[in-house]
Amino acid sequence: MKKVPTCTLFLVIITLFSSFNVSCQVVATLTVNAQPATVAVPVYIDLDNITPQNDSVLVLKEVSKNGAVEVPCQVEQNYHRFLWWMLTPQPVASKRTFTLSIEKNRKPQQYPLQLQDDSALIIKAYNKNVLQYNYRTHYPPAGVDTAFKRSGFIHPLWSPAGNVLTQVNPKDHYHHVGIWNPWTHVLYKGKEVDFWNLGDKKGTVRFAGFINKDAGAVYAGFKALQNHVAFNIPQQGDESIAMNEVWDVRVYNTGGHVWLVDFTSTLNNAEEDTITLEEYRYGGFGFRAAPDWNNQNSKVLTSEGKTRKDADASTARWCTVDGDMQSGHSGIEFMSYPSNYNFPEPMRVWPENMNGRGDVFFSFSPTRNKSWVLMPGKNNVLKYRMLVYDGTITAKEAEAIWKAFAQPPVISIQKNK
Repeated sequence: MKKVPTCTLFLVIITLFSSFNVSCQVVATLTVNAQPATVAVPVYIDLDNITPQNDSVLVLKEVSKNGAVEVPCQVEQNYHRFLWWMLTPQPVASKRTFTLSIEKNRKPQQYPLQLQDDSALIIKAYNKNVLQYNYRTHYPPAGVDTAFKRSGFIHPLWSPAGNVLTQVNPKDHYHHVGIWNPWTHVLYKGKEVDFWNLGDKKGTVRFAGFINKDAGAVYAGFKALQNHVAFNIPQQGDESIAMNEVWDVRVYNTGGHVWLVDFTSTLNNAEEDTITLEEYRYGGFGFRAAPDWNNQNSKVLTSEGKTRKDADASTARWCTVDGDMQSGHSGIEFMSYPSNYNFPEPMRVWPENMNGRGDVFFSFSPTRNKSWVLMPGKNNVLKYRMLVYDGTITAKEAEAIWKAFAQPPVISIQKNK
């Protein structure tokens, strides 16, 4: 065999190491103070002070005594750039270490989260439907006043097992549309407008357009503009936009056994004068449950230990609602964020005898016991998270999941020079 000159071999080694350093460069080490958890939760860092590179060349790995394992990550492109990833669950608190690297010439990857648009936008995870956002106008059943037509709401919301947890246009309340977020008594231009009770024909909420859609390794979702439209203001027959609202909805990659959904509403006064969301028991983030549930097969539990007997008008950080379905048992944990107006938020929970059978309705209603004045030129943000599950969860689990939302783990960043 022909002997390779020493100088040539040295040059080859140097070239290989140089190539490795260029194609795989660690730019930062991240340390996460992780708390005990039973569900994967999203975490993020600000990328702007770390690297200008995009997510097509960024690689995140968790480093432990067993080696380094790549972790799916996703870059959110807004005024600031955020790197998101899912923190897998663990039974005990610990410090977890991650490295962020730049690796060029990576192959495009397939993601378990997708968006499907076919007259309505469906967010899917692991080839299962999670939720449907209805941006086209939905009409009530034939023979019902078309004043109840509506766009800009979520229905169906599915459980991981495929159970439908919401309903739309029930006969007792045709204005109920799955998951929606209108306001009931709104003082606008000196008149009271009702965007909730569509049958009163004083106002409605309409989808106005998508701001963006995004699907990746960590989450899939959308931002949509919705107009709160007042009727007969300033004059009979007129329509005017009282408030603009942006919905930011995203579904995270939790592995498929549960769904984790973030719902953020940014409400903006469209006028030069103040608008007041007046104190009333209805208004805000509402959920009309599927007809499967009644007072015999479903239950409610709040963070304060209240049940359906006494939850109404109380305040809470979170509330679980679950019950028997056609296929097993499913439920939702509704979580409120600490910066929300009037947190911990008052709730509207229907009584056990509603409609004679105990139909289920839940709402975080921040104006239940306190009016809310919306100033011109200011965004008003309400953040909620939903854990959608099959089976049941304990109060301890629900509290831990809320804490991961309200008090995300501290992440320290060590940049490589």
